[in-house]
Amino acid sequence: MASKNYVLMLGLISLLSSASYAQTDTAGNATKTDTTQNAGAATGTDTTGAGAGVGTGTGTGTGVGTSAGVGAAAGAETYTPTTGDAGYDWRDSSKIPTRRLPQQSEFVNNQYPYPAKPRSMWELGFSAGNSMIFGDIKSKADVGGGITLRHAISHTFSYRIGYFGSYNQGYGSGYQLLTGKRPYQNWTHMGGLDLIASLNPNSHYRGNPKTNIYVLAGYSLVAAKVFQRGTGTTQIDGAYGTYYGAGQPNNRSGLFPGINTFGGKKVGERKGWSLLNAASVGAGVAVKLSKKINIGIEQRFTGGSYDALDGYIGGKSNDIYSFTSARLNINLGSSSKRVEPLWWLNGNNFIYNELNRPQHMKIPTPVLPDADGDGVTDQFDMEPNTPAGAPVDVRGVAKDSDGDGVPDYKDKELLTPQKCFPVDADGVGNCPEPACCTELRTRMDSLSAATSCTLTNLPSVQFRSGRATLSKDAMGLLQSAAEQIKGSPNCRIKVIGHLGTGQSSKRAQQLSWDRVNTVIRYLVEKQGISEDRLIFSYQEEGEGDPNTVDLQGTTETGPSTVPAPHPNLQKRK
Repeated sequence: MASKNYVLMLGLISLLSSASYAQTDTAGNATKTDTTQNAGAATGTDTTGAGAGVGTGTGTGTGVGTSAGVGAAAGAETYTPTTGDAGYDWRDSSKIPTRRLPQQSEFVNNQYPYPAKPRSMWELGFSAGNSMIFGDIKSKADVGGGITLRHAISHTFSYRIGYFGSYNQGYGSGYQLLTGKRPYQNWTHMGGLDLIASLNPNSHYRGNPKTNIYVLAGYSLVAAKVFQRGTGTTQIDGAYGTYYGAGQPNNRSGLFPGINTFGGKKVGERKGWSLLNAASVGAGVAVKLSKKINIGIEQRFTGGSYDALDGYIGGKSNDIYSFTSARLNINLGSSSKRVEPLWWLNGNNFIYNELNRPQHMKIPTPVLPDADGDGVTDQFDMEPNTPAGAPVDVRGVAKDSDGDGVPDYKDKELLTPQKCFPVDADGVGNCPEPACCTELRTRMDSLSAATSCTLTNLPSVQFRSGRATLSKDAMGLLQSAAEQIKGSPNCRIKVIGHLGTGQSSKRAQQLSWDRVNTVIRYLVEKQGISEDRLIFSYQEEGEGDPNTVDLQGTTETGPSTVPAPHPNLQKRK
């Protein structure tokens, strides 16, 4: 019966372990449930059969597949990093122990590649279930329970201390009774220290696990008291009495020897309770219900070099405790100061979140060389030596708008018709110039000639020192100059007064203005020259005779009048 119960419990553990494989994280990652043998969506739920399928993406997109047996999730999935991915924000130092803050500071400042391990919660566990003894006498399925406290060393390893208590019974068959294997009862108290290895916290293909599959090994200190049913010779027939192990020494040798006996009266060399060293091994599965609570089942075996747990010494092996339990586990600690126990967090979360959306790594500014400066980087440039300023296309090749084989930056006829191909080295076609263009060119040439001025021999007007009035000789010169000016309508006349070297006083400036003004007024009022053809210019310091006003033909433009610089010094006529 005991062996059947044992096989049944192991089968249940195996079933839960297999079922947990399909579970994924609750940290914002996509979950897939595929209930079809056909192609399902990569993210979403595929409930397709032979008809149309519907796939729902965990991100922002929802897609509908219309082919038989195929569901697809369409649309771009939007990913937003959350503290749930890593269990905490890596920038938050409130969850880092003081002794690890220097490492965290170096990590945050990109001086050290590894983040500091955060504080994690303790797990308080309660267990209850079936307890049996695998020994020489057939065992009943009886009860046991325990309380444990577990803490993480890393994402994979953790340690657990705990207390376990059990009540066990066994009844021998008729043959066993004849051979001295009498019914027994066993009371056990056990303290244990276990090292636990979690098998599935870290993954490259999902976020945080929803299940925790683990194995354990550890040391147990066992206190056991055995009662044996009497036979009518040494005890009352049918009643249970304390088993003292007649003929056994107080201490037993072996890999895990007994330490001592204690409690009650002493019979021979022993008392009623045996204190034993033992080793424990086991495995379990836990399922996460929330960030604080999870439930699970566990199979635990405890034994050593002791063969009297069932009140009978014989056979080739020692007795072993089997404890199959259901567990309720509660995480202890404030979530503002501690993360969940590390076996509930995927140690790869930070790495993959950072690869998906870098927030911490230092990414150098990309350097994209462009040797010819045409705006197309060298790795894509099909013409890496394009001259500076030459227009290029998206491949970095110099543009040739008319396709005549001469790039635009050399082409003197950008849009040569194809009928005029081939072209010369300057990109000019071989077609004769149209009549309209010839006429336009002739007009432009004549206009250019018409706008030129050929007056080069105009006279200079001499004034007496300190005076701004015209002499008779000066008037005669201006009269002759007026005839020349009227004969050259394309010319403007620049009337230039001089200050002479070092003559920049206010009086000299005003005198220069007065003389230029006198000449202009005479040409306009006496000789009929249009005032807008005359350009008023004075204060030409350092050039010419200060008593002379020069006339100069030009095509320039300029003012025909300017204000007097110092009117109070103006010469009176």
